[in-house]
Amino acid sequence: MNLGIEIGGTKLQVVTSDASGRLATRYRHHVDPAQGAAGILAQLTDTFGQLSEQPEAIGVGFGGPVDWKTGRIATSHQVNGWSGFDLAGWLREQIPGATIRIENDANVAALGEARRGVATGFNHVFYVTLGSGVGGGLVIDNQLYHGSFPGEAEIGHLWLVPPSADSPGQTIEQTVSGWAVDQQIRDLLPQLPADSPLRRMVEQERGGRKPATFLHEAYEQSDPVARMLIEQIGSVLALGLSHVIHLFHPDAIVLGGGLSLIGEPLRAAVRQALPRFVMKAFHPAPIVLLAKLGEDAVPTGALELVMSDGHLHRNL
Repeated sequence: MNLGIEIGGTKLQVVTSDASGRLATRYRHHVDPAQGAAGILAQLTDTFGQLSEQPEAIGVGFGGPVDWKTGRIATSHQVNGWSGFDLAGWLREQIPGATIRIENDANVAALGEARRGVATGFNHVFYVTLGSGVGGGLVIDNQLYHGSFPGEAEIGHLWLVPPSADSPGQTIEQTVSGWAVDQQIRDLLPQLPADSPLRRMVEQERGGRKPATFLHEAYEQSDPVARMLIEQIGSVLALGLSHVIHLFHPDAIVLGGGLSLIGEPLRAAVRQALPRFVMKAFHPAPIVLLAKLGEDAVPTGALELVMSDGHLHRNL
């Protein structure tokens, strides 16, 4: 039995796999940032105690930059207490003898989509995750691309507006991450007419859904503001992806993360905007795909880290 672990800022997932690498059992926990890293480690310890057998290998997708060679965490931007933590060493203490592989969660999700998701069959795959943050991962010939520690493919930190003496600037993550789009919607609500589907959905929500999760439904109801926001998100994302294309020219680009659940309207907006930002010699622009694995992307990729040749990373 192998374990695939996703450690994020809001959720923790631990999955087991059968002999073929398919997900068998899932343990899902809500992460309380106030408890810090210690809270997540306690949840992991409790989960390990529920396993029916000793894992042979453990793959981890961590929500932040990590040293993939040593398994030491650089930092988490959402949960305190992780900076410099030797997660690989801690896991070896918990489950002696297990093979341990630890990667950034976007890298792991990229590997999952390239090997078992929507991008199987493509040699050069770039994955972008649109969640509470914006991250990326590059897979070449079914192996992860690695730059120098502590990270690579961080598309969310590309500047749209460079910082200056008079301005802090603005990055892609600050513009089209889930929390950024949520804030844009909240700022727009007072200006929207009372019959706006988007305004009605957000104002009537009582279950804790974030405003951005209503964009697809509002779009389907012909809300012009929802359409405008999706087109803006697509254009900003296409601008960021144009840099990826000019540097690496992947065969396929995969849109993942919570915001990608906007679905086909977002994929179409990115695909339509891309040619404007890509030099003519690189036309046609790469195919743009919607992620297939959903919340299984990170645990599936984490299992792939420790399946067969998953540990043979390319350091290009």
